[in-house]
Order: sequence, then C-alpha cells, then structure tokens
Amino acid sequence: MAFDTSEPKSVDVVLAPVREDTDTPSEESHDDSDGKKPPPLAAKLCAVALISCISFGSHWSSGVTGAMKTTIKKQMHIDNVQFSLLEASENFMATVLLLISGVITDRVGGAEMIVYGNIVYTIGSILVAAAATVRSFDFMIGGRVILALGDIATQIAQYKMFSSWFPPSSGFASTLGFELAIGKIGGFVGKSTANIIAKKTGNFAWVFWTSVFMNLFTNVATAGFWFFNQYCNRHYKGRRDGATKEQLTEKNKKFEFQKVFELPWMFWAVMAFSVFQTSAASVFSQNATELAEKRFNVDSIQAGWYSSLSQYAGFFLVPCLGVFIDVLGNRASVLFTCGAGMLLSMVLINFATSKAGTGAAFGIYAIAMSLGPTSVIDSIRTTLWHQSVFGSAYSLKVTMNNAMSIIIRIITGALQDADDNSYRRVVQVYLVLAAGALGVGAAILIGSFVTDNLAVLQWTRHKRLTSGAAIIERIRERSLVTQHRRTRNISLICFGALILLTLGSWVAYIWGQLPVIIPSWVS
Repeated sequence: MAFDTSEPKSVDVVLAPVREDTDTPSEESHDDSDGKKPPPLAAKLCAVALISCISFGSHWSSGVTGAMKTTIKKQMHIDNVQFSLLEASENFMATVLLLISGVITDRVGGAEMIVYGNIVYTIGSILVAAAATVRSFDFMIGGRVILALGDIATQIAQYKMFSSWFPPSSGFASTLGFELAIGKIGGFVGKSTANIIAKKTGNFAWVFWTSVFMNLFTNVATAGFWFFNQYCNRHYKGRRDGATKEQLTEKNKKFEFQKVFELPWMFWAVMAFSVFQTSAASVFSQNATELAEKRFNVDSIQAGWYSSLSQYAGFFLVPCLGVFIDVLGNRASVLFTCGAGMLLSMVLINFATSKAGTGAAFGIYAIAMSLGPTSVIDSIRTTLWHQSVFGSAYSLKVTMNNAMSIIIRIITGALQDADDNSYRRVVQVYLVLAAGALGVGAAILIGSFVTDNLAVLQWTRHKRLTSGAAIIERIRERSLVTQHRRTRNISLICFGALILLTLGSWVAYIWGQLPVIIPSWVS
C-alpha cells in the first residue's frame, strides 16, 4: 500500500460542512475578497455551549442503567452475567461500527453526524423504555443496540468538530474540559436521581422514560446547533494551526485511508494508557452503585448518591485541567498522576474494605477520573501528524476501550456470580487494570524526558508556538520519510493487536450470550 506523505491541502473550514479548495493563488485571493474571516471567539463559544447541551442529555441517559443494577436484576430476573451483557451490548456495536463511523465522520463532517446520530439515539431510548415497561430482557438488548448506533455517530462527531476549531495548546483542551464538565453534571443528575424516580413512581421503567424526555431536549439542542452551523457556514471561514500552519478541516475531500496508517507510535503509546485507565473506569462505574450498597450497607438511593459523587464530584476540576493543559502542557505528567490516583483508589477498594476506606477510595477515584478524559483526548490530538484524520484516530481509541470493556465486564460478571454475588474477586481485576495504567503512564512520562517524540506532550503553549514548528517538522519528516517503513510496521502491528482485541471481545460477548440463548432454544 502506498502512503501519501505530502502536506495536506488548504481547505476552507467553518463550523459546518465545508468545501475544500486547492492551494492556488486565484482561490486564495478569492477567499480574501469574499469578506469572510475566521469565526470569532463568541461564535466558537456559542457552538461549544450548544454541543455541551447535547452532551448533557446523552450523559444523563448513559448513567441510569448502572445506577439501577440491583433494581434491574430483581425486576427483570437476570443475573450478573446477563446484566453485563446488557451493558456490553452497546460496547459490542461500538466495536463493530465505530471505526467505520470515524472514517465517515472525517469525510462528511461532524455536524451532519450529530444530527443523524441523535435521532437514532432517541429511537433507541424509546425502545429501551418500552422494554423496561414490559420487563423484556431480550427486547431491552435490542433497544440498547439501536441506541448504540446513534451514540456511535455522535460521540466521534463532536470531538472531530472541536479539533477543526481549536489546535493543541490553543483552546482544544479548554473546550474539551468545558464540554466534559457539563457532561459530568448531566451524568451525576441522571445517576443520582434514577433510584429516586424508580421508588417514588413505583416503576423503574419511568427512569428510562425520563431519559426519553431528556433525549427530546437533546434533539432540540441538536436542531439549534445545526441552524447555527448553517449561519456560520455562510459568514465565516476556517483557521490554521498557529504552530504548524496546518489548515484545520471539519471534513475532507476524500477518504484518507493512507493517513490513518501513518499514525505515529506516540499515538499508540497514549492508546496503551487508555486501554487500562478508561476500561477500569468504565467497568468500575458500572458496578459502583451496587458496590456502595454492599460496602456502606445502605439502600439503592443512598448508594446512587455515593457512586455518583465518586464519578462526577470532580467535574469542577475538568475545565481547570483543560486550561492548564492548553497553557502549561505537561500532558504526560497528568497521565501519570491519573494512573497513580487510579491505582491508589483501587488499592483502598481491595484492602481497606471498611466504610472509611471505601469512602476514601471513592473520593480519590473522583479526582483521578477527572484527570483522564481531557488529558487522553488532547494527547491523541497532539501526537497526530494530520488533523484531518482525528475522527478516525479517536474512533480507534473508543473501539479499543469498548472491546476491552466487553471482555472485562463479562469476566467480572462471571466472577461475581461464581463468588455468591460478592465483589471480593471482582475488585482484584480493577487493581490489575489500574496498575497497568500507572505502568504505561510512568513509561510515557520518562519517555517525554528522553525523546523529542514524546516531549511534545509536555510542551507549554509558548514552546509550541515559538519553536515547536521546526521540531515537529523534523520529527514528522523522520517518521514519514526517513523511517517510513518503521512507522508503517509499527502502525500495522498495533492495528493487528487492536483487531485481535476486538475479535476477543466478540468471542467474550457471544460466550456470555450462550447461557441466555441455549435455554430459549431448548424450551
């Protein structure tokens, strides 16, 4: 396969699907004469606020199932493996379709994908609510699959759009921080009120119907964003990365498959950290409410508040972290600190089983959890040679996390069932994952002081804008020209490992389905 190592062509980019122009003097002069300017800060902040409203609604819905694990198991008469399958259904669909979705998002643009994705997501949420009403586990699995199709389309699109407006160290991390903080608030409200709604109404299905109403609000916000996007398309043009002079794009003129296979090894190093940290956080969050019930000896409502605080109490740190990364860099240091916090909290969960020890673990986890998403996503963006394939790169990350989550969820569900519904052995899995996150985080931090390739993760804004361009160009030329075969081989090996992990997750999902499918066939 041939690889295109040329510079990306200049593209007019705005806050909506845009056309691409070639680098010709006549077209550049036309751009200057049409009176369009890059979007002002106010327009960008308005767009970010609208997308954050969309994120608020989606995070609200995503938190309710895990919060009601005990209730769902009792009301639908399922065991821990079946509940894990319910949660893993979305993960399974993500592993099948996310990579394709990322490539398509790079081609058609994020705005269109957000609109289509939220419509499908709302249809899926209605089906899930209907399944809860009739108490059908199989029906709910199907609804979660439809819901996943919409979620797949939207979760890539919004970060792709952020990458087209803000370069690294110039607002990208700050934007992520703000959006993630709003999302955390939505997740906190949804998770903490789920059991209250279930008990007050006497029917846990009303929790899912509340999510449907919240998704309708999300669709209103999506429509508002689409119309705002059209306005920006008519009045503004795109911008360049101030450090590298790369033209930022929301959509590409063609599918950029070649550039996807030029992803640098630094990107895969960040992926290795995420496979441990994000997977540990995802599976722990799924079980946090039931774990709190057992450790604190409280009912599901109080446990829901405790687990919600453990996941979302650090929301105020997220935007501050985004500003810190944009100005002072130190991404590798943040990754290491996040891994250390995850390990410390899981050590306490394993060995300090008292109420005080578990409370301290939840508190430390809340801080560590707040450091992860912003630093990981911004590090992925910082290590890429081509912003034009950020959607594809991010889809690889989410595919990997979902595949790992499927495997861990099935394993922990089986361990819990085999251990008389206890978390004694389950928490040991969390500990191993957290140790892996710390190990990779430490390697990245040490590497940032040893090699220029990882040093870019530590750069401050001043460093990147003043002297970063020459260093980045030198590293890029070495990677894509001088050592092109080495770059290609590393990328292919990592792709192969990701494919094996994904296939393993499919096997785990099917294996977990057998105890459910075979009895229905026999009967």
